[in-house]
Amino acid sequence: MAASGPHDDGSDRPEPPETPAGSRGRHETPEERADRRWGELLQEVRVTQTGVQILFGFLLTVVFTPRFAALGGTDRTIYVVTVVLGAATTGALIGPVSFHRIVSGRRIKPQTVTWAARLTMAGIVLLLCTVTSALLLILRIALHNAAVPWLVAVVVAWLILCWFGLPGWALHRYRTKE
Repeated sequence: MAASGPHDDGSDRPEPPETPAGSRGRHETPEERADRRWGELLQEVRVTQTGVQILFGFLLTVVFTPRFAALGGTDRTIYVVTVVLGAATTGALIGPVSFHRIVSGRRIKPQTVTWAARLTMAGIVLLLCTVTSALLLILRIALHNAAVPWLVAVVVAWLILCWFGLPGWALHRYRTKE
């Protein structure tokens, strides 16, 4: 069956501009790119939201355990900071969905994707802070020794490497030379 438009999929959308021979990249309109990026972003947010929801749910139950009453002032402060960070993380990672829902149909999808990506990155940074704070609290209670800050620092360094360092290295390493 022959396609009805200029594309094999039968659509009547205009042909994308020709790209120079040997160039890499996709042939997509700004709207198609926004749709693709939005789908990718939603998948990323789903993964992070699940982890944050589990962590935040756990944090909310800690205050109701018998052991919580025995926490000292410093540990209670760390707990409160951790819960507040968890709430902020949750807000930042649910923000893209709310943002999209409110502005949907207004023909600003590329801008929506940009703002949603920023909220997601803020959520990832807040997640790093939440995990750091939770780890500090748990290890302080479990170990009661001077190694705790060092252990937390090692784990935080690992998370920074995995979440930011490797992607940054890949951006630098595989940047197209023009």
